[in-house]
Amino acid sequence: MNRGHFDLLIIGAGVNGAGLARDASGRGLKVALVDAADIGGATSAASTKLIHGGLRYLEFYAFRLVRKALAEREVLLDIAAHLTRPMPFILPLGPDTRPGWMIRAGLFLYDHLAHREQVPGSSKVVLRDDHAGQPLDKRYTQAFRYWDGWVDDARLVIANAQDASYRGALVLPRTAVTTATRTASGWDAQLGDGTSLSAARVINCAGPWASEVAANVLGLPDAPRLRLVQGAHLVTRRIGRGQDSYILQQPDGRIVFIIPYENDFSLIGTTETTIDSPNTPRITEAETDYLLAAANRYLSRPLERADIISTYAGIRPLVLEEGKGARETTRDWKIVSHEGGDAVTVVGGKITTYRLLAEDVLGRLFPESQRWTAEQPLPGSDFPRIPGLTGQQAWTKWRENLRVKHADYDPRIVDRLARLYGTRADEMLENGLGENLGGVFTAELEHMVAEEWAQTADDALWRRSKLGLHLSDDARAAVAQWFAARFTKS
Repeated sequence: MNRGHFDLLIIGAGVNGAGLARDASGRGLKVALVDAADIGGATSAASTKLIHGGLRYLEFYAFRLVRKALAEREVLLDIAAHLTRPMPFILPLGPDTRPGWMIRAGLFLYDHLAHREQVPGSSKVVLRDDHAGQPLDKRYTQAFRYWDGWVDDARLVIANAQDASYRGALVLPRTAVTTATRTASGWDAQLGDGTSLSAARVINCAGPWASEVAANVLGLPDAPRLRLVQGAHLVTRRIGRGQDSYILQQPDGRIVFIIPYENDFSLIGTTETTIDSPNTPRITEAETDYLLAAANRYLSRPLERADIISTYAGIRPLVLEEGKGARETTRDWKIVSHEGGDAVTVVGGKITTYRLLAEDVLGRLFPESQRWTAEQPLPGSDFPRIPGLTGQQAWTKWRENLRVKHADYDPRIVDRLARLYGTRADEMLENGLGENLGGVFTAELEHMVAEEWAQTADDALWRRSKLGLHLSDDARAAVAQWFAARFTKS
C-alpha cells in the first residue's frame, strides 16, 4: 500500500521531529512523521526536565545560545502552560564553589539577557533563615536563588505530535523507514510495516541515530559527526519538602541538579559519559556513584543506594567539535543540507529551543512560509485567555475553575489529570473516568490510545505519565493486562 505523496517526510519523532511536523503542518505543508519506536521514546523522554537558558553555558561565553534559550523559556511557559512551570533553584556557596562575585555577575547576566515576564529575578539567600537550607549541610550558610522552568518532556513531544496530526500530518510511531531512494520528484520510502510513501523532501531528525539513518537509510555519506553523550539520572527519596531545586557545583567543574519530582521523589542528574552506541542506554555503576557523591557533598542526610527508587539514562547527540570535551561542546543545533538540496539532517539542540530549531529549518526550506507557533498554545493549553494574562496565569485560573466545576472528585485527581492532559481533562471528568486500576483510570488509558498513540503499559506508565513510580506492582500488572487485552488480535 502506498500512503501517498508528501511535501515532507520527517524521520524521528523526538521533540525536534515532532516540533518540525507541527510547524510545517501549520504552514500548509503535507507532512509524514515516522519513528522506528515510540513518539518521544528516547532522548526526549530522558532529559533533566528543564526549560532553561543554561546558566553554566555563560562560562563558555555562549551568550547567543543563552539569550535565545531564555527568550524561548518565556514562550514555552506560555504556549505549554499545563506542561511547564517556573521553578526556583538554590545555588549554595562554599569554599569549594565558584566565588560569590562570579556567580552574582553570571546571575545578573542571566536575569537581563532576555525579556523576563513569567519568572522572578535572582536573589541572595541566608540559608539558616530560609526553608531551602533545611536539607543542606550546615557548613553552607549562603546561596543564591534564581529561576528557570520545569517541563514534562515526553508529554511536550506528544502535544506537538498531536497538533501536527490535528493539522493533517500523518503520524506513524513504531514504523521504521527501511530504505529511501531518490526519484525525479523527491524520495520514495519503504516502511517497516510493508507500506510506502513518497515525499518531495526528507528531514532526518533521528537524534543519536542521525548519522546511521543518513548513511544506511538515505544513502547520504555527509552527515555531521556526532559525539554521543549519556546523561544518567537517579530518582530517590524526596530531599526536603520545599519547591526549590538545587544546583550543586562539583570539584570537576560540572554541576548536578536535585529537582523535586512527582511530588514524592527527587530527581538527581546528570552525567556526561561518552559512549559508542545509542542503543539501550543504561546507568552505569560509576555514574550512580558519581551522582550519589555529588549530592552527598551538600546534603545533611546522605543518600544511600537503598534510597534510589528508579534510574534512567538518555543519549544526547552533540555535534563533534575537535578538541572539546562533552562539557564544552555546544548545545546549539546544526543543519546539514545534503547534496541535491532535497534532504536535510538536523542534529544537536536542546529541548528548550526545539521550536526555534523548527523555525530555522523551515525558514531555509520554505522561505515564503510564515512563522506561527510562538503565538498558538499547544493542545491541552488552549484554555480561555483573558487579555493581559500570561499563559501561566491563565492556566492557574483555569485549573482553579476546573476544581470547582468537578468538586465531586478528589481535587488531587483533578489536579493530576489537568497537569497531564490540560483541557482534555475536563471532558474526561465530565464523561466519567471508568474503572480505577489502582491509581490510573481506564478513561485516561483509552485517551492515551486514541489520542496519544500509546500501545503498551510502558507507554502509559513511564512516558505519557510517570504513574509507574506511584502504582503498586498489582496496579502496574493490571495496566499491562488492559493493554494486552486491548491490542490482542482476535
